[in-house]
Amino acid sequence: MMNKTLLSIVEIGGYPNFIPLYQQAGYRVETVNSMRKAMSWLKKNKPDRVVAEFNYDPMFRDRLSNVESLLATLQKQKSDAKVILFIEKERRPHLDRVLKRYSVETIIEFPIDEALLKQAL
Repeated sequence: MMNKTLLSIVEIGGYPNFIPLYQQAGYRVETVNSMRKAMSWLKKNKPDRVVAEFNYDPMFRDRLSNVESLLATLQKQKSDAKVILFIEKERRPHLDRVLKRYSVETIIEFPIDEALLKQAL
């Protein structure tokens, strides 16, 4: 029986469907396709693991990326959820600025190495 929950946030995608891998690692998987839906889901649920894409956008008014609200919410909830972020290599300097305020357990650059992901789970 799967009693651990993984929240998978797939906003852009372009990589394999890792749900079977997550399930193989013993997680019940909840998938959403926007950070807004993830934030709504987090109001009612507490995941053990979160997998998300780091998307930097210079047009964001008050933040650098899509994951800051997520990380702030998890921090505010005093969540023990471990966060895995997928990132484009050239976006790393932007993520480093976010990591000064929030912690992330694992960062995996594109193309996603399935062995690394499996190890992180």
